[in-house]
Amino acid sequence: MNHFRTMLLLAALTALFMALGFTIGGRGGAIIAFPVAAGMNLFTYWNADKIVLRMHDAREVDGRSAPQLHGIIRALATRAELPMPRVYLIDSPHPNAFATGRDPEHAAVAATTGLLGLLDREEVAAVMAHELAHVKNRDTLIMTMAATIAGAISMLANFGMFFRGDGRGNILALLMAVFVAPFAAMIVQLALSRAREYGADRGGALISGNPRALATALAKLQAGAARNPSPVVARNPAAASLYIIPGLGRGDSLFSTHPATANRIAALQALADEAGLHGPPLPGGAPRASALDPLGRNG
Repeated sequence: MNHFRTMLLLAALTALFMALGFTIGGRGGAIIAFPVAAGMNLFTYWNADKIVLRMHDAREVDGRSAPQLHGIIRALATRAELPMPRVYLIDSPHPNAFATGRDPEHAAVAATTGLLGLLDREEVAAVMAHELAHVKNRDTLIMTMAATIAGAISMLANFGMFFRGDGRGNILALLMAVFVAPFAAMIVQLALSRAREYGADRGGALISGNPRALATALAKLQAGAARNPSPVVARNPAAASLYIIPGLGRGDSLFSTHPATANRIAALQALADEAGLHGPPLPGGAPRASALDPLGRNG
C-alpha cells in the first residue's frame, strides 16, 4: 500500500508540475516540464536523503563522536528489528528531529543540538523511536520526496512571477500558477503526513516502551520550536512535513503538516493507560532524568 501511495503522490505532483509548466510556458512549457518532472522524481528517489541532510548542514556522527545518541539509537534499532541507520547531528538551537532515506537499509535519522539540550534521556529515546517507526513503516521515502518535489513546485511558481514564456499575459492563469499549484502540492503533503504522524507516535511509543516520555517530549518540542523556529522551514515550508514537530512551532490549523500536538499527546496518554506502558530504563542503563550533552558526548 505504501508503494502504491508513493506512486500516486509522484503522479499527482508530476501533474501539478506539468500544469504549472503549461500555465507559465503554454504547450511548450508542459512538454519541457514532463521530462524535468520525471528526471526530478528519479533523482529525488536516489538522492532525497542527501538533499535533506545537506539542506540542514547535518554532520554524521558515530559511537566515538556521539556515544550517548548513537548508543540509544543502536539499542532502539535492535529492539525494532531494523538495520542500524546512519546518525546525524545538526548544530542548531531549533529543537527537532527527522528521519530520511528510501528504505530501512538506506535510512538516516537526525537530531538537532537544540533537541538534545532540551529533552532528558528518556524523551530523546522516545523521539528517536518515533523516527525509527517512520523508517519501519517505510514513510521516509514518501515524506522526503514530497518535501523536495513540493519545494520544487513552489520555486517554479515563484519563478513564474517574474517570467512568462508565451507572452500571452494571462494574469489569471499566472496567479493560479503562483498560488494554486503550491497550495495543491501542500494539500497532497497534508493528506499523507498527518496520518503518518499518528502511526509513528504509536510505533515509537511501542519501540521505546514509553509513550508518556514521547508525550512530554512533544510538549517541550512544540514550545521550543515556537521560541526557536527552524530557519530551514522559513526558507522552504515544504520541509515542515519531515519533522516530528512543525518547524515554526505553530499550533494546528487547516494548513498544518501535523495533527494538533494536544491530540497527539492525548492519544499517547491513552495508549500508556491502555497498554500499561510507563517507561522501562533506557538501553545501556543510561540515567533517567538528565539531558544529553548538546554535542552528543558523555556527560
